[in-house]
Amino acid sequence: MQNSARYLIFFQYIGTKYSGAVRVSPHQLGKKGVQDHLEDAVRKLKPINPVSLTVSSRTDTGVHALSNSAHFDLQRKNDKPPFPANVLVEALNFHLRTEQIRVTNVHHVPDDFHARFRAQSRTYVYRIALGAHHHTLFPLTDSDYCWGLHNTHLDVEAMREGAALLVGVHDFSSFRAVNSDLPWKNPVKTLDVASIQPGGSFSQAHFHREIPFWELTFTSRSFLYKQVRRMVGALVAVGQGRLSVPQLKEILELRDSLAYPQGLAAPARGLFLTRVDYREEDLQLSEQKPEE
Repeated sequence: MQNSARYLIFFQYIGTKYSGAVRVSPHQLGKKGVQDHLEDAVRKLKPINPVSLTVSSRTDTGVHALSNSAHFDLQRKNDKPPFPANVLVEALNFHLRTEQIRVTNVHHVPDDFHARFRAQSRTYVYRIALGAHHHTLFPLTDSDYCWGLHNTHLDVEAMREGAALLVGVHDFSSFRAVNSDLPWKNPVKTLDVASIQPGGSFSQAHFHREIPFWELTFTSRSFLYKQVRRMVGALVAVGQGRLSVPQLKEILELRDSLAYPQGLAAPARGLFLTRVDYREEDLQLSEQKPEE
């Protein structure tokens, strides 16, 4: 397409009001996906080509993102040149102003760039808060953005021992939920990072009591459906003494989604997609050849 440009955008969203990151099927009613709103914003720029985003990382209803990504093509009317990156950020955010979605960065990328397949890694962080039996006991900045546990203490060393078992190349079939992609997705994944570190409230300095927070961080090139939430749920069960480290190892080695204990998965609200990383060279436009 003449004067068509492919863009990679990075964007944030609060997942509570959206039915996940990707476009909602026309047959579904209710909430829209984040992709639906982003595509609506792009259409308001009046491109002459059909608008279709390819989102790098699908997140479920209720899962948040501090940095998801997507690519799309945009061709302007009357052979106008491509939008500068900063102009496109401002224009899209103007049209998204009523939504809990923000575009944070834009790159003009090569025409064959693919946001999903060129991603080198994805990082998720899961936030856990201790010592509150109801979400109303948390500050407003945290109540919908963490998993509040009754426990005032977790055996974090046991959790770290369990997390170490998950790092590396494994068949993670036991940690994926059943969905329509099940027959087509390779369950063998390489988990590069599974760490458990102290966290904090978003408004710790302005709240009347201290709440212990923990953050579980996972990095891999890709994840299976609900894999992170199921790993978190199992590790929390280890920390609570409801599951032993050898039992966690057995679940992993059984390679069967039915081996995962029912009702153990962590809720969506504590999960954040925090990074999607690319090679710098994949983002670079090649030098333009002079017209003959």
